[in-house]
Amino acid sequence: MSEELTPETPEETDEPIKQRKNGLYPGVSDELAENMKSGWADTELHGLEPLPQAAHTAARRAALSARFPGERLVVPAGNLRTRSNDTEYAFRPSTEYAYLTGDHTHDGVLVLEPRKAGGHAATIYLLPRSDRENGEFWLDGQGELWVGRRHSLTEAEQLLGIPAKDVRELPAALKEATGPVRVVRGHDAGIEAALTDKVTAERDEELRVYLSEARLVKDEFEIGELQRACDSTARGFEDVVRVLDKAEATSERYIEGTFFLRARVEGNDIGYGSICAAGPHATTLHWVRNDGPVRSGELLLLDAGVETTTLYTADVTRTLPINGRFTELQRKIYDAVYDAQEAGIAAVRPGAPYRAFHDAAQRVLAERLVSWGLLGDMDVEKVLELGLQRRWTLHGTGHMLGMDVHDCAAARTETYVDGVLEPGMCLTVEPGLYFQADDLTVPEEYRGIGVRIEDDILVTEDGNRNLSAALPRRSDEVEAWMAGLKG
Repeated sequence: MSEELTPETPEETDEPIKQRKNGLYPGVSDELAENMKSGWADTELHGLEPLPQAAHTAARRAALSARFPGERLVVPAGNLRTRSNDTEYAFRPSTEYAYLTGDHTHDGVLVLEPRKAGGHAATIYLLPRSDRENGEFWLDGQGELWVGRRHSLTEAEQLLGIPAKDVRELPAALKEATGPVRVVRGHDAGIEAALTDKVTAERDEELRVYLSEARLVKDEFEIGELQRACDSTARGFEDVVRVLDKAEATSERYIEGTFFLRARVEGNDIGYGSICAAGPHATTLHWVRNDGPVRSGELLLLDAGVETTTLYTADVTRTLPINGRFTELQRKIYDAVYDAQEAGIAAVRPGAPYRAFHDAAQRVLAERLVSWGLLGDMDVEKVLELGLQRRWTLHGTGHMLGMDVHDCAAARTETYVDGVLEPGMCLTVEPGLYFQADDLTVPEEYRGIGVRIEDDILVTEDGNRNLSAALPRRSDEVEAWMAGLKG
């Protein structure tokens, strides 16, 4: 990786662009600086079509405007985050910003200014093209010759359908702003500092909650993107099955890398850290170290999702016999989880309480645990009342899904877990059974077995649709599918 120049940017400092410490060049001659100013072709793009989601983001901004009349609303994308010294993590914009704009660039800010006649005027504040006159484009660590071309403000307006201005002018403008203001916190410290005497935590939280609850029901564009994410994820799972022999020769990381390749080729990234948990690691709910052995005769719990280029993610889990065949005990546990998932999916329909799918799945698992003698002579109703099944089921049976893998997390309890399902909602149904390797309350042969099955379920007008149905779930179908992929 080249390292000649400074990571500082003229947006962040009034100082001249400085050479990187320990760079090989002592400075820039006047002649070179002058030479670099000219001889460049005009690369402005013309006649750009709006992004496919532009009409949807406009409708979302209109709904936001109606909810907070007469108030200035500020929604930042966020800034680059340092990974090590002068290298940054790959940037992903805040979900709220991307949801309202479709833009994915760092340092962007959406501002809705209240109009005297009502409604709001939306402006998106962005970094313009790198300056050729002051040398930023080739001397600065974030200049275009280092990290790639940015869209001009005019190009951004065409793509996003929002008037665009230079974001470097925004902090000063916000400091002078009058009237009520709300900002989405936690993404841009500079923007928050400019508003420090104009906002309150309570009012800002109301904005965050509204934007979370607005995503509970997906529009047609979002549903299409979630289906795309699930389809790519299914292909990623197929990729993994085909290379299980190579994973056995290496580790869980081969599985992680295999799925990541599919995510990067067909989408933006993985939507969350892939859980590639083989053997007893499957009993750790969020096993993302992925550094353990992959052994024939054990199970692989693969929980992974492709994130599309528009930042919608799938979230799918399959538990697979590494050698292609379940043992008798593995099949018994797997089938119990499958039956619980079937009951949970059947409970997903419009008008049903959100909690219904969780309750249905937990009941099936409690019944199996009782029938296996793991809870003594206690009856199922008492087990559920006391939550004793949770020693082995551990987690809730699902969550909302969308741009965040755990979407709508800031929504109020009464509109989420205590709410009612509506068409357009998308949620996971993912029961599991986990018998820890050191759990002395279960027979020894159970210990170290973990099973989860997870699918992404869309609430429809007359029931539900499984967006991840391309992947088999029933134990015999899983075996046949794996055999076909392995040839």
